[in-house]
Amino acid sequence: MAEGATEAAGMHMHHAVMPGTVHTMVQYAVPSVQLVRDDGQAVSLPKELDDGRPVILTFIYTSCTTICPMISQTLEQLQGELGVDRDKVHIMSISIDPEADTPERLRTYAAHFDAGPEWQHYTGTVDASVAAQRAFNVYRGDKMNHTPVTFVRAAPGQPWLRIDGFATPTELLAAYRDVVASN
Repeated sequence: MAEGATEAAGMHMHHAVMPGTVHTMVQYAVPSVQLVRDDGQAVSLPKELDDGRPVILTFIYTSCTTICPMISQTLEQLQGELGVDRDKVHIMSISIDPEADTPERLRTYAAHFDAGPEWQHYTGTVDASVAAQRAFNVYRGDKMNHTPVTFVRAAPGQPWLRIDGFATPTELLAAYRDVVASN
């Protein structure tokens, strides 16, 4: 799949539900930016991504009323479906509205979706958030233009599975298991 303009042209800009999902394997260069985890701890994005566990990554914002709650509900259900593998995965949600999404607000949001200890939410400076979004080719200039994208990676240095569209918990679990098994 072509990156950039072709991808952006194919994306909707008004939150219409996309039919199905598109899976693409992509290598991303992660920027060396500092984020703030929902527990208030300043952390390095590369170190958080490379903590030894497979990663499931999303970009959200807490005041979103459309895409983000659906993505977060999928992750909430996924936690239950992971079963014994639940503590072996690192689920990360990075805010695309860091000016409003404080660690406290992220904790409240996380609690609403019963986020377990394996699922952290991150905020930071606008520059850090934009750098992370650009690195994963999800930056759309305005948070209202964001699209549903989930990323899955088995291990540091491995390519990411990019899932464009609304993945179901079952689809996401299968994708996670496939990515981990192929590592």
